[in-house]
Amino acid sequence: MNRAGSLTVLACDRLIWHNTITMAETLLDKVWRAHTVRTLPSGQTQLFIGLHLIHEVTSPQAFQMLRETGLKVRYPERTFATIDHIVPTASQARPFADTMAEEMAVHLTRNCKEFGIPFFDLDSGRQGIVHVVGPELGLTQPGMTIACGDSHTSTHGALGALAFGIGTSQVRDILATQCLSMAKPKLRQIRVEGRLARGVYAKDVILTIIRKLGVNGGVGYAYEYGGSTVTAMSMEERLTICNMSIEGGARVGYVNPDATTFEYLKGRPFAPKGDASDRAVAWWKSMATDPDAGFDDIVRLDGSSIEPMLTWGINPEQSIGVTEPIPHPHDAPDADRAAWSEALAFMSLEPGRLIAGTPIDVAFIGSCTNGRLSDLRVAAEVIRGRRVAKGIRALVVPGSQTVAQAAEAEGLHELFLAAGFDWRKAGCSLCLGMNEDKLTGQQLCAASSNRNFKGRMGSPTGRTLLMSPAMVAAAAIRGQIVDVREMLQ
Repeated sequence: MNRAGSLTVLACDRLIWHNTITMAETLLDKVWRAHTVRTLPSGQTQLFIGLHLIHEVTSPQAFQMLRETGLKVRYPERTFATIDHIVPTASQARPFADTMAEEMAVHLTRNCKEFGIPFFDLDSGRQGIVHVVGPELGLTQPGMTIACGDSHTSTHGALGALAFGIGTSQVRDILATQCLSMAKPKLRQIRVEGRLARGVYAKDVILTIIRKLGVNGGVGYAYEYGGSTVTAMSMEERLTICNMSIEGGARVGYVNPDATTFEYLKGRPFAPKGDASDRAVAWWKSMATDPDAGFDDIVRLDGSSIEPMLTWGINPEQSIGVTEPIPHPHDAPDADRAAWSEALAFMSLEPGRLIAGTPIDVAFIGSCTNGRLSDLRVAAEVIRGRRVAKGIRALVVPGSQTVAQAAEAEGLHELFLAAGFDWRKAGCSLCLGMNEDKLTGQQLCAASSNRNFKGRMGSPTGRTLLMSPAMVAAAAIRGQIVDVREMLQ
């Protein structure tokens, strides 16, 4: 709480504050207040959405509902479309071999044309995963409310926005009204302090947070990430952390905007320019959490103690450090014992053995979590001068055409190809198994993606170990899980 005002001495020697006491606010408070249209009878807020992002999977039904009710898109200039989930990454020649994928692509193209929505199609040079495209084009900006029909919309909070994943009916609502009905969440600040060790990355930080708080720990909360560890991170590292907020149960995760944010946005196609940029930065700064603001909960972690992390089970909470043994169900809390037993049986992992040394079949670098240029750079550092182990299928899938172009300009694709990786086109790829990239049988995949659920990668019995891109690269070279720190010079 901040006191603002001046003192006056009256004849009776009483002291009176002329101005009222003003409350310090969080970014959540400020952005929510700035976008509130009204409070609904239900107690929810009618919230104006500044930016709406759509893709081919959750939007066709929403557009059809508009047609059936005779409604138009209220603000087509505030909605942007890309194609990402269903696109093949080996060859993107049209028509797609998968008839369902081709049908979705046709519908998205038609809907964007009919309703006047900008579309980053395959021939635009800007196509890619929606949560990679938004920030890199400067569409995502501090102080915004952002919605998309995809759970990982929390990614955009890395730039100081409130970003929500929504369902198809809510996609329809935003197209028609540019508003969303929501209850304001509580706010938990997660402070990570200390310098990360060599070979430890943002992916390891967020896996540590989820391990500590659980996959349901964030239900009903927004997460504000802070502390010296987060402040020192690049924007792309912050995007990784915010991306997996939803894996921890939090629909929203954000980092306060700062100099790193403003520098990242400078010169991007949709970011303010010239005098408008100066005005925007001044406003963006004002949206950050006030120093004395309060939180519903605060969690503190020591970043310097984090080691390379990876999952061993079938949800992101089930993770361990690379030097740790695979846990035994009898060590689990009573409520988790059955889940641990189920996970170990599905993963065919033996409790008590070190996770390092576990053989893999597939290595996947990509996704909206870790498919950006910096992710490809750290992986390339590991594979430089080395070869993928015999029998391992390894692929690198850039998160967008822009990422691919930048990586190719640096010659990163040549390093991956020389090492035995496939260099693919932009798309979601193996992350969700809705395209041609799928596991087969019980293959075990070392992945830089965000979910290790049963069947997530296209095979009902396929298995996934989540880890950083550097750890994936190391596993591909050795053919098994290895501590990447052993391979970094």
